[in-house]
Amino acid sequence: MIKVHLRLLIFMCSFSLFAQDYFPSNSGVIANNSNYTAFTNATIHVSPTETLNNATLLIKEGKVVSVGTSVNIPKNTTKINLSGKTIYPSFIDMYTTFGVEKPKRGGNGPQYGASRSGYYWNDHVMPEQDVMASFKYDAKSASELHKLGFGVVNTHMPDGVVRGTGALIALNNNADNAMRIVDGKTTQHLSFSKSVTSQQRYPSSIMGSMALLRQMYDDAKWYEAGHVDTKDLSLEALNKNKNLLQIFEAGSRANLMRADKVGDAYNIQYTIVGGGDEYERIDDIKGTNATIILPIDFQLAYDVDDPFLASTLSLSDMRSWNQQPHNPRLLAENGINFALTTHGLKSNKTFSSNLMKAVENGLSKQKALEALTTVPAALLGKSDVLGTLKTGSYANFLITDGDIFEKKTKLYENWVQGTAHVIKDMTVKDIDGDYTFKLAGESYKLSISGSTGKSNAKLESNNKSLGTKLNYSNDWVNLTFKTPDSTKKEYIRIVANATTHTSLNGKAILPNGNELTFVANKTNSSASSNDEAKDKKKGDKSSDAPFMSPITYPNLAYGFTEKPKSETLLFKNATVWTNESEGILENTDVLIKDGKISKIGKDLSSNRATVIDATGKHVTAGIIDEHSHLAAASINEGGQNSSAEVTIEDVLDEEDIGIYRNLAGGVTSIQVLHGSANPIGGRSAIIKLKWGEAADDLIYEDSPKFIKFALGENVKQSRSRTNTRFPQSRMGVEQVFVDYFTRAKAYDDLKKSGKPYRKDTEMETLAEILNGERFISCHSYVQSEINMLMKVADQFDFTINTFTHILEGYKVADKMKAHGAGGSTFSDWWAYKYEVNDAIPHNAAIMHNAGITVAINSDDPEMSRRLNQEAAKSVKYGGVSEEEAWKFVTLNPAKLLHLDKRVGSLKVGKDADVVLWSDHPLSIYAKAEKTIIEGVTYFDLARDKQMREAIKKEKSELINLMLQDKNKGLKTQPVKKKEEKTMHCDSMDSHY
Repeated sequence: MIKVHLRLLIFMCSFSLFAQDYFPSNSGVIANNSNYTAFTNATIHVSPTETLNNATLLIKEGKVVSVGTSVNIPKNTTKINLSGKTIYPSFIDMYTTFGVEKPKRGGNGPQYGASRSGYYWNDHVMPEQDVMASFKYDAKSASELHKLGFGVVNTHMPDGVVRGTGALIALNNNADNAMRIVDGKTTQHLSFSKSVTSQQRYPSSIMGSMALLRQMYDDAKWYEAGHVDTKDLSLEALNKNKNLLQIFEAGSRANLMRADKVGDAYNIQYTIVGGGDEYERIDDIKGTNATIILPIDFQLAYDVDDPFLASTLSLSDMRSWNQQPHNPRLLAENGINFALTTHGLKSNKTFSSNLMKAVENGLSKQKALEALTTVPAALLGKSDVLGTLKTGSYANFLITDGDIFEKKTKLYENWVQGTAHVIKDMTVKDIDGDYTFKLAGESYKLSISGSTGKSNAKLESNNKSLGTKLNYSNDWVNLTFKTPDSTKKEYIRIVANATTHTSLNGKAILPNGNELTFVANKTNSSASSNDEAKDKKKGDKSSDAPFMSPITYPNLAYGFTEKPKSETLLFKNATVWTNESEGILENTDVLIKDGKISKIGKDLSSNRATVIDATGKHVTAGIIDEHSHLAAASINEGGQNSSAEVTIEDVLDEEDIGIYRNLAGGVTSIQVLHGSANPIGGRSAIIKLKWGEAADDLIYEDSPKFIKFALGENVKQSRSRTNTRFPQSRMGVEQVFVDYFTRAKAYDDLKKSGKPYRKDTEMETLAEILNGERFISCHSYVQSEINMLMKVADQFDFTINTFTHILEGYKVADKMKAHGAGGSTFSDWWAYKYEVNDAIPHNAAIMHNAGITVAINSDDPEMSRRLNQEAAKSVKYGGVSEEEAWKFVTLNPAKLLHLDKRVGSLKVGKDADVVLWSDHPLSIYAKAEKTIIEGVTYFDLARDKQMREAIKKEKSELINLMLQDKNKGLKTQPVKKKEEKTMHCDSMDSHY
């Protein structure tokens, strides 16, 4: 109790320190406390790399004066003996919303313009927002953070794409903001998410947010150069804040890479809030050179007792549960700098247990401490006062009874700016543990927990739990419990003294009033040494380290444990569909070498080649899908009637299982198109289905530039009840095109004049069309609109490259031919909405016979893996030859995409994008046995069969581990139905 009174005295004497010294006082005589406080005989972790034994920490006026093993203690010093205790620097959480009220949703209905004047044209860009304007200290939340070990937090307003500045706050419940605010402007915050306070529709997608950020940075540069006559407070704030630490909330590995891509374009190195899945592409993460602010929101095991429900779990979800706790270790082992945060936790109370779990899964205690102290301090530019207990630092420290990264360790006090916040009274003797005792011939087992806080007891006799109530105060235990005889409502009362750490001694009063001597002996004192042995064993990597499922590329079912490499392959005695003048060659060999078609002929040989007997089988060029929405995380940016500034290349999703399924259908290349939400859509991504490669590595080298346009019901929002965006009619659609190309021409003329101009990515893209540098794939159905767009193109002297869908193409084939447009159509879709009522299955054949380059496309992730069969329908309906029909899904789409010099046919020197079919490729019985891209086998039917067994085995192993977790009493989560998300022309980002 003496120590408690000492702490109270220290607090009362130092309270005046927390008032600003130039403020007048009318409450009495002003007296400053200049006393020292010395914490002696402690184990002190001065920093993660420096530990002192039997050392002293000397503080004064909220700062560390000295620390060491031979500190000179002044006369006016309050001494606190911490023998057997340990001191650590308090933790720092650099990504919180502490003291900030959650923004309220504002506005009703769609909004297409900004609601503010004098600021940026987009409401979701708010760099002028200062968190201190809305900050209100929350002592209750601070107390919860104290229990976790935090002494300082960086806070911000979690709202908008650009969110303004953050502030660094000391969690000092006994001071005011004048003392607590370490720095009122530390960071600038960004994200891909819109503000909830504005209904402005743009951006409505991740790629829209990326485009907005790029345009914002270009505009800030233009504004800073003095080219704008009007005032823009947002851009002024953005330029003013550019030297602050830039923190970007990504929330996932994929978005982390996207954020870094934006930053790299403007020489900005973001510090990025991750998602806990960085381990999936650890080399890519390292390549960003970014420091990661790392949430440790680990998944709970699934409740897999029900075999049917367990069978519905995907391997990727099961792996996430198993692999996430290893993420901090893998980041550390790969030299990636990171700080830990409570961000993302449903309850901050799980932070400590998740931190322990990360340590159990291999994160070193030194790295864990660095991630909570020195790393965030350095990032925030506060290493001189935070993160360590070196002289001059804030007196922010923790007092524990041992290693803070051990589960049984107790945190007693959290000192912030020299002020104690008591978590547990360390003057109270800890009597937690298991005890045994005998009374009146009965044997009992007693378990006590929480003795230094809220004490609790469990008692059993003969494996039967007894109702028990425990009070513990001043080293005395009062225990009341029911007798083992359940037929009677009788109680035994015990009063005992905790004279030692190993026993309780006193008397027991029986229901009849008789008193007996009571002695309870602790049974787990020897267990602690066993625990230490187990902990040492855990530190030995060769011993029972927690199991981690292997990471594959991509990290889901059917991924590669190692990325496959290009091989030299020789197909023997195949039927070869060349798509060239040689036509179809029987009993022919094909040699693949260095990723190219090396030779085609008979009786070929190669010493180093893997020979594949293709007798009775067919070898073709890989299928190319001209119109797909596969492998993308975002499809539509519909917040404006033109989104030429966005690109699908920004949002490719290399983990889409559709890639693997399409490989199984012989597809090797696709054009991933923007959707049809607006007349002028976004730019395309033309990719090869290189399963296992990173998103950017799927994109064709020197890829032709394409953009999606759209006509018809979708763009005029025929089925929308809320949208009021222009255009609302087919006439309006035409006006959009004329208006934008008129503006683009004026922009291009100014750019070419050599005069200063404001860079506008949207206009840059449209100018590329005018200059013949970018090609248009246009979503189209009705002949009148098809004619309209060709006339607009003629007016501005460019050509529509491809009309896609083009279900009324047979009506205007002659005009398309004269204009120079190609057609990419469905094989036999019709009547699925009003504007396709006139569609016919002969469409492809009629356009082909008119001399148009025709392709069959899918626009669907399921149909795309059966495009060989879709091509065959043109033989059935239109009488097209088999060879020409096959070109509808190979050579012709390659021509439409300006890739026919590289792919689409089997010709020496072309890319080795090749499929081995078990049967005639147009047959419904044909299976792709091997799908090869640039000499790499990305799909192999034999490997697929092996993988199915491997997946079954791995899932069984993970289910067993989950059952073990449940049997240990750990929390689990229910298995929930999870719909597979597929993208189509009208798909919108759900989180927007």
